[in-house]
Amino acid sequence: MTDRHDHLDTRAIAILIACCAFWGLQQILIKTTVAEVPPMWQAAMRMAGAVLLLWVWCARRGVPLFQRDGTLGGGLLAGLLFAGEFVCIYTGLQHTTASRLTVFLYTSPFVVALLVPRIVPSERLRGVQWVGLAIAFAAVVVAFSESLGHGSRTQLFGDALALLAGVLWGLTTLVIRSTKLATASAEKTLFYQIAVTAAITPLLSLARGETWGLSYSGYAWFSIALQTVIGAFVSYLAWMWLLRHYPATRISSFTFLTPLFALVFGVLLLGEPLTLQLVLALTGVAVGIVLVNRRRPVAST
Repeated sequence: MTDRHDHLDTRAIAILIACCAFWGLQQILIKTTVAEVPPMWQAAMRMAGAVLLLWVWCARRGVPLFQRDGTLGGGLLAGLLFAGEFVCIYTGLQHTTASRLTVFLYTSPFVVALLVPRIVPSERLRGVQWVGLAIAFAAVVVAFSESLGHGSRTQLFGDALALLAGVLWGLTTLVIRSTKLATASAEKTLFYQIAVTAAITPLLSLARGETWGLSYSGYAWFSIALQTVIGAFVSYLAWMWLLRHYPATRISSFTFLTPLFALVFGVLLLGEPLTLQLVLALTGVAVGIVLVNRRRPVAST
């Protein structure tokens, strides 16, 4: 039986912060690499590599991936939603900035908070938790307000794709929590998603007329390697494990840290200025996450 927790402990919080930190860097990696490596081909290589790594991991640990356990339907649906999310992200980054895409992508926690409690009533958020969710999102918008204010009409398509990606991410979480996948191993849950994506993205790449190749710069290969090993394998496997053991509505609130980590990396790695907006945003997200994860008071007897 799955060992589920009704709140986030120190271990879960540490894993979430580590995942969000890398995902903040990952958006920068994708955006800077897509100019050299076509988006769908980049995604295809990344996911194919992750499938291989996951297969080796499962073989060494004795985790079964192909036994019949009733997860096929939910797994394929989660895989299609996951693939759709990444098609939207990689395509959207060609039409809008990484900062704008990040803001719209991280509307996903609202989708999770609205839909998951309909299937799992114990994950319903209380009033103060909804306030926390709103504060965290508002803080992200504040952080990116300057770049959002200079968007052109040509970015509208990219923004729409980013918003759709956020919805698809939330729906993927819903499928994982409401089907047989809720009791499947984290490895098998992830396998469905990256395997379906690895099968779809090469076909989309061919349909878009992308040029396939392997002669790329050292930076491009470094970026793809990080996206594959840390992003599509380690961090996503950790995320699947968290979804299996902790409330989806609580862990989703932490994803608001991701766009702020992207800004922090901009300050640390690219020498971008540390603005008052960023400081206020970090504070707002922290307050929001604390409110979302407040435990319900125990009634006195």
